[in-house]
Amino acid sequence: MAPINWLILFMFFFSMFYLIMNLLYFNFIKNIKMKIMKMNNTKNYNKFI
Repeated sequence: MAPINWLILFMFFFSMFYLIMNLLYFNFIKNIKMKIMKMNNTKNYNKFI
């Protein structure tokens, strides 16, 4: 029974790590990239105007 429990714990922690990394990526990195793109777009629109 011990190896099965270790396998379950390993899968649980690996899935938690995966979910946390995805949340960090989608909440911080993509938001920062979108803000940078919006800033660049506004600057370009202001140049055209």
